[in-house]
Amino acid sequence: MTTSQQHYQGWQLAKRPQGEPSAECFSWVTGELPTPQHGQLLLRTRYLSLDPYMRGRMDEGESYAPPVQIGDVMVGGTVSQVEVSHAQGFAPGDWVLSQGGWQNASVADAKDVVKLSSSLPHPSYALGILGMPGFTAYMGLTDIGKPKSGETLVVGAATGPVGATVGQLAKLKGCRVIGVAGGEDKCAYAVEHLGFDACLDHRAADFTEQLAQACPNGVDIYFENVGGKVFEAVFPLLNARARVPVCGAVAYYNQDSLPSGPDKTPFIVTQLIKKRILMQGFIIFADYAEHYTEFLDTMTPWVEQGTIHYREQVIDGLEHAPQALNQLLRGDNFGKMVIKVS
Repeated sequence: MTTSQQHYQGWQLAKRPQGEPSAECFSWVTGELPTPQHGQLLLRTRYLSLDPYMRGRMDEGESYAPPVQIGDVMVGGTVSQVEVSHAQGFAPGDWVLSQGGWQNASVADAKDVVKLSSSLPHPSYALGILGMPGFTAYMGLTDIGKPKSGETLVVGAATGPVGATVGQLAKLKGCRVIGVAGGEDKCAYAVEHLGFDACLDHRAADFTEQLAQACPNGVDIYFENVGGKVFEAVFPLLNARARVPVCGAVAYYNQDSLPSGPDKTPFIVTQLIKKRILMQGFIIFADYAEHYTEFLDTMTPWVEQGTIHYREQVIDGLEHAPQALNQLLRGDNFGKMVIKVS
């Protein structure tokens, strides 16, 4: 066994960020491999998922999940292979979905991992279209959005792993789908490859006017991934009894204070009442874990048959994770961002 195989490497949280995480917020560490005990597995990380929620876990304060503590490994979903097994039903070489975090090796209780098929053509898909982002899109749209044929849906971050899936699923339900993305290339991809009816660049000076023109009959479903100027442009267009599944608001994640300007709360609250708008946040596995098998049974054939299209942006090397997370938070990614660890 080589020296690199005997040690693990990874990123710990070194300090809490103010705004965008700087290099000083992370610490690169190397240590001895932990030894798995009875019922545990030693896992080698192959792919690490990067997701917007990670920024929130870097902050101290009450949330739906505890914050990462200073000196702890950054959290993250991983696809790994078993190196040593002290648990029945697992053997070296098995693929598993785990929460190994930002490190190239980890120890996990067997009960806390999901065994994956050894014949997966794309193991990393378990972190994207067949994992948390795809599941988020599926349940948020079907359970909260409740799409009906002929309705208009708007989704932000339209070429990201959640937004792209939401839009394609809504098209299968017969909706008219308007995407919002950053840049001409992303907008063209949403229309030409994902089948959206239109996609607008939120960076355009007249974005608000373009959106109103693209939604002449108003908006029945707005799948909220972004917040910020996209939310402000969409909200006045919502129809009576519109549904707004809220799974993210990445435009706010690096803000350390309330934005300046007029308080829009009275307008938002009165519109919610007058139009009987349903606006509901959700945490995917906390709220819908019992539906995961149903989701996989439905989505896997669609992906294999090409009914649902999926795009990954793979970054080689765990050392690039901090910079890649900031790219993701700025919207500079194109597709689901995954770190190829080894």
